[in-house]
Amino acid sequence: MSNIFEDNLPTIAILGGTGKIGPALAMRWAKAGLSIIIGSRQESKAQGVAHELKQKLDIDDIVGMENSIAARKADICVLTVESSAHKSAIESLFEDLQGKILVDTTARVDFRDPKPPSPPSAASMAQEKLGSGVRVVAAFQNVPASALKKNLDSPVDMDVLVCSDDIQAASTVIQLSKMAGVKAYYAGGLQNALVVEGITALLIHLNKHYGGHASIQVTGIDLG
Repeated sequence: MSNIFEDNLPTIAILGGTGKIGPALAMRWAKAGLSIIIGSRQESKAQGVAHELKQKLDIDDIVGMENSIAARKADICVLTVESSAHKSAIESLFEDLQGKILVDTTARVDFRDPKPPSPPSAASMAQEKLGSGVRVVAAFQNVPASALKKNLDSPVDMDVLVCSDDIQAASTVIQLSKMAGVKAYYAGGLQNALVVEGITALLIHLNKHYGGHASIQVTGIDLG
């Protein structure tokens, strides 16, 4: 896939970006040359994580802001909050997200008792609440932060399934994933994101039973 951004690289806001997956994605995108905003409900917490990442990577283009300001300043927003905070985060950021692509990484699975969630998908709920002014894309639900943080200059040995009702927005997120060193595949509309969330439950069971690091990999498709 060619670089659809060409020389106009987007600014990425990682909302709720002080947990595990947020900083991991931030590091890979920052290494790829993207401007990163770490968002949090607490500005000081976001700034602390941003400072830590800048020191670790020796890259200056990472800043921390309160979630709503981060969303407004970014071209693309990535929601990485805990599943329990998903609904409140979407509601509180309604105005700030209008006109944006929102990448929803939510997998509503309890690690202690992993089961497939009930429909609709988290991303479908986000799309319904946010309306047509926001293009929601589900992605990165099955990628552990630990895998992203390893060997930042090397590709990640697992794939991402991308779901959206907007194919153009999905293509943008597939390119973002590629820039992070992760292969990504369009897997249909937002209703299919429910299946991807459920895969998280399967992977947790596999990892608990076998003591491994199970992941998703797609075969039989040539990305060109």
